[in-house]
Amino acid sequence: MIRPLMLAAIAVWLILFCLTVPRSEAEAPKTKPLPPIPLTLDEVLAWVDRTHPLLKGAGTEKIVARGKLLKALGAFEPAVVNDMELERFTSQLNPGAGTQTVGFNDTFLDMRHPSGIRGIAGMRSAIGDARIPDLNLGGGTQLLLGGFFPLMRGLLVNQENAELQRSELPDPKADIQIAQTRQDLFLAASHQYWDWVAVWKLADVQKRALKVAEDRMVFIEQRAKAGAVAPLDAVEAQQEVQRRKEIFIAAQRAVEQEQYKLSLFLWEHDTPVIPGAERAADLPKPQMLPAPEIVQADKVNAKLVRPEVKEVTIDAQINNIDLELAKNNLLPSLDAEAAPSRTPEKFVLGLGYRFGLEFKMPFLQRKSRGEVLEAQGKADRFVLLQKFRQQQVVVDVDNALSAVDRAKQRIAASFQSLQLARTLEEGERFRFSLGATSVLFVNLRERNAVDSENQWLRAQADYQKALAQYQWAIGAWAKSPASAIPVSYKVNP
Repeated sequence: MIRPLMLAAIAVWLILFCLTVPRSEAEAPKTKPLPPIPLTLDEVLAWVDRTHPLLKGAGTEKIVARGKLLKALGAFEPAVVNDMELERFTSQLNPGAGTQTVGFNDTFLDMRHPSGIRGIAGMRSAIGDARIPDLNLGGGTQLLLGGFFPLMRGLLVNQENAELQRSELPDPKADIQIAQTRQDLFLAASHQYWDWVAVWKLADVQKRALKVAEDRMVFIEQRAKAGAVAPLDAVEAQQEVQRRKEIFIAAQRAVEQEQYKLSLFLWEHDTPVIPGAERAADLPKPQMLPAPEIVQADKVNAKLVRPEVKEVTIDAQINNIDLELAKNNLLPSLDAEAAPSRTPEKFVLGLGYRFGLEFKMPFLQRKSRGEVLEAQGKADRFVLLQKFRQQQVVVDVDNALSAVDRAKQRIAASFQSLQLARTLEEGERFRFSLGATSVLFVNLRERNAVDSENQWLRAQADYQKALAQYQWAIGAWAKSPASAIPVSYKVNP
């Protein structure tokens, strides 16, 4: 009777203990950490767009272009001029007046237009006894109006206006340079990303092969101790483990190397970020090739958006400005001028106006003809260069499409080879378990299977790199992101 009572008491005590144990300790679920999120190519490219220093550095070309524009606009800035002049003389018409001190004080706005016309407007105040025959406002004050008018050479086309037109082109050229930098960075980042993914997969293959060799070595050593196999087979197994360990160490070094290379595209706080191997994504499956009509449309669009073609167009526009200026310099110089008189006799005759017309024509025009010939030769060269760039774009698209197609064929062929190699590997292992073959042949079959898997993985990586090459060839990445324009101030021209 005592023993059942003791068992009942123990049971009641256990029940009470379980009820008094905190829920967080007794029933807290054991959670596993979430697996790391794979690092995708889109994330890498977005990272490059956002933080890469070379892309940000290319954005400084926008600042340089704006500086050139402001510099060119400086040639047409209005200037406030205050000019005072005094002269002492003895009048020949009125010797009794003795020595006189007269002069004037001019305050006017000097303005220049890109068309080549220059004008002034302001006020003149006479000092002393000076007569004002023109535009007299009374009280010794004169209205100042003047102008310089090129009637042939320099009208609408002149050195300052040409410089202003050139200064408007560096801004779109800067966009082209940024787009070219972005294209090249995206292509390099894509290739590096797939190299990183591939070497991680290759290292995993070597790791699995090493594990198989280590397990076989333990098994053969046990059988050799039991006398079931020759001790030489154990040595053969140990040598294979060391061989595969050396290959696996080299594969680990390749992973680390590709990690460091990839970190040059992943910047955070001006410091490269090394991605972890656990974030390596899987190699995607091949896709269908684009239809011929899509490829043709991509070629036509690439001829318009590729930076190389657009840069030639900008350079040709700059040369056309030089050509137009050189042709204008062949014209005779015919200038008209109307301005307040500033000669010494104005104090005797009065503060009036002067008018002039000047004609000048070089005799041989060697300089101007040489400038025209040089600019025309450059224009012809740009036409040929643009044709070459356009055909180069077409060849780049065809070359990338060929790489995609051949890589896809390699994937299919290498996968078939891998399946056959694995079949031979399994068959050789089965024969070895029956004692019909040696460990040497098993190792050879496994090496062949590993090499076949490596070729399959490399073919998949090359396929993805070929897709990136196609995106580069059609100019899919040729644009200027906002992050590449680090202008933190505004200047009104």
